[in-house]
Amino acid sequence: MTSRLLMPVRSRGAARPAAVEPAADPTPGSTRPTAVLDLAHPLTAAFTARVREEAAARGDRTDRERLRTAHRLLMAEVRPVYSVEDRRRVSRTLRLGRGSCSQRMAVLEAVARSLGTATRVRGLLVDGSFWYPRFPRLRPFVPAEVLLAWPEFRLDGGWVPITGLFDHAGPSGEGGFANTGAETLFEAVARTGVEWDAPAACDGVSGACDLSAHLLADLGRFGSRDELFARHGQTLCVPARTLAEPVLGRWGAGAA
Repeated sequence: MTSRLLMPVRSRGAARPAAVEPAADPTPGSTRPTAVLDLAHPLTAAFTARVREEAAARGDRTDRERLRTAHRLLMAEVRPVYSVEDRRRVSRTLRLGRGSCSQRMAVLEAVARSLGTATRVRGLLVDGSFWYPRFPRLRPFVPAEVLLAWPEFRLDGGWVPITGLFDHAGPSGEGGFANTGAETLFEAVARTGVEWDAPAACDGVSGACDLSAHLLADLGRFGSRDELFARHGQTLCVPARTLAEPVLGRWGAGAA
């Protein structure tokens, strides 16, 4: 049982548009700063500079490799929590040293734009029950739908989703993503393929994790996460975010 009481009005009875193939979608993306992706802020700029230095030391030659380096740094230095403020500025996430999947993905987008790589996001409405394993005692308060901004990067002449930054070829003995414990979606994309459209079930053998059964709606692609949240709102309504953030914003992933 999930809850709709804590969600914005826009989510109730929202349309369920069909998925749009990335190759056919005209959304251009951008390298420009936004309110969330505050590229010029000293903390954001300093983190990007560190990524450049670390990538150079590792011998990275492509932006894809540099983004992998940025992802590793974020996993090591920004603690995963359940923050519900999806429109938080990247600089604040870096200052706090903690962030949700969405917030850490936003940092990765900011680094990409600073490197000259255009980004955009795919808006996904995911079944709230997908998060039950993380909150076994709070199921009645889990939102019925969770709005997820899934980043895409313009690399090698095409759009690559965040999971496509990593090489998942070959078998994976560790299986797919169970959405439990300390590993969140942000960490999982580096270990196993995460697919929202694949027809086959996640079998824990191929290394690809099919999450399509949890996808309620594909809202299409947006030039930035700012545009997505401006149009569709965030997962929780303002009063719910105000009450939940002081607790969930410090609650480490896996602690539930």
